[in-house]
Amino acid sequence: MTMAETTPTTTARPRRSVTTDLALIAGFAALISACAYIGAIPTGGSGVPITLQTFGVMLAGCVLGPVRGFLAVGLYLLLGAIGLPVFAEHSSGLAVFNGPSAGYLIAFPFAAALAGFLVKYVAGENRTRAIWVFFCSLAGSVLVIHPLGIIGMKLYFDVTWHEAFTYDTPFWIGDILKTTLVALVAAEVHRAFPQLLARR
Repeated sequence: MTMAETTPTTTARPRRSVTTDLALIAGFAALISACAYIGAIPTGGSGVPITLQTFGVMLAGCVLGPVRGFLAVGLYLLLGAIGLPVFAEHSSGLAVFNGPSAGYLIAFPFAAALAGFLVKYVAGENRTRAIWVFFCSLAGSVLVIHPLGIIGMKLYFDVTWHEAFTYDTPFWIGDILKTTLVALVAAEVHRAFPQLLARR
């Protein structure tokens, strides 16, 4: 009997370590925190500033996938909720979740999860192409962030749906630009690290 006959054969499958996952989740939570400080351009009536926050949120989902993307954004929100000044304009605390930006904040982890799901399971091997990632990220923004943001501002300001929508419109041009940047960065990351979204 030969060595080849006695040695069991196994199919090699790349596995991620828990340590790596935790490091990626923490790293992207820190990235989102940094992005929240950049820009902070006032938008007038809504009182919700334009920042690079959504860039970090959607990049987390598109790069890490649905679960780790959700956890990274959730960790970011938790850090802000317990008092670390990681939200826009260096704000923090639970009171922020009762303000005009509450809808957007609540939407963030779900938008990251949706975009991550689409990148992993719909784009699949095409996730190295920016155009695919662009539409995956855009879906998370259009289907989750903007609707919940509009709902949050309608409830906070007690205005009509139309007026709440007008508060949200200044964010659209910036989001298209940020989505484009997300797509370019995420596609390059997946090209460099093709096993980043490999199943366990």
